[in-house]
Amino acid sequence: MGNDGVIGGGNVLIGVSLAVPEPYGSLIQDARTGYGDTQAHGIPTHVTLLPPTAVPLSALPDVDGHLVRAAADHRPFQVTLRGTGTFRPVSQVVFVQLEQGVRECRALEASVRSGPLARELAFPYHPHVTVAHDLPDEALDRAFTELRGFEAGFPVEGFSLYRFSTDDQAWRPLRGYGFPGAAGAATGSASAR
Repeated sequence: MGNDGVIGGGNVLIGVSLAVPEPYGSLIQDARTGYGDTQAHGIPTHVTLLPPTAVPLSALPDVDGHLVRAAADHRPFQVTLRGTGTFRPVSQVVFVQLEQGVRECRALEASVRSGPLARELAFPYHPHVTVAHDLPDEALDRAFTELRGFEAGFPVEGFSLYRFSTDDQAWRPLRGYGFPGAAGAATGSASAR
């Protein structure tokens, strides 16, 4: 793993999420870039299970074991993304909403954010896919309106551990964790109206 990503005190910044598969992952990432989010290129399209969290580099084997156990307690499920939502005025975020899979994401998030990854959250957990974050109101309004008709559906067969690279300010997957009974590569459909 090298020293890339060490943020001080021997800590690394990690996150855990469900990847939004292609082609819709790129559709959302391209839209996010188009709204002016200069960091979008380094953030794979995802549903967060554990927000950015600093852990000691030496703790990564314990984190890995914890995530293996968390994955073993869940089964594949379907996610349907449909329409937009926002956390404004509390937080300057516009997102694509989960219509299906919310209950499963909440259960999975609770499993992941326990043990060595137990931490308090600033806001209650609400599964979503961010499309605009900390941008001017005009860009947030545009994202909310333009993606209102977005729809995508796909099976979720596992999740991934990501590590932040301080070299290029990008999040990269370290390892995937499949659910028992997962059939293989995710497939699905998406449309933007």
